[in-house]
Amino acid sequence: MAARAIQRHIRQSPRKMRLIVDEIRGKDINEAYSVLKFSKKRAARHVEKVLRSAVANAEQDALQNNAAFDVDRLYVKQATVNGGPVLWRYRAAALGRAAPIRKRTSHVEIHLAEKEDI
Repeated sequence: MAARAIQRHIRQSPRKMRLIVDEIRGKDINEAYSVLKFSKKRAARHVEKVLRSAVANAEQDALQNNAAFDVDRLYVKQATVNGGPVLWRYRAAALGRAAPIRKRTSHVEIHLAEKEDI
């Protein structure tokens, strides 16, 4: 069983989000929750929200298909962060000029899969 969740237009730069997403990629769900819970980064809250949504999507998919489901067998198969639209703001600069400020946004996508018995 596979499940995914996407959150778009997160007001956090993709560069900072990738630091957190790289830490949970390939880990099982419980370990990923621990990493996110104890992280001091603000991006961890957003990534945890997407991860919880992906787990809920997997549970819902299992209920609809009458499939056996165990949360402990899930792991983060794929986790990506892409850049979203950039919000442009301007700040007053010297000599009457305006300096642009880019407020970046992110799109986060997490795919879960079940571990195969080896």
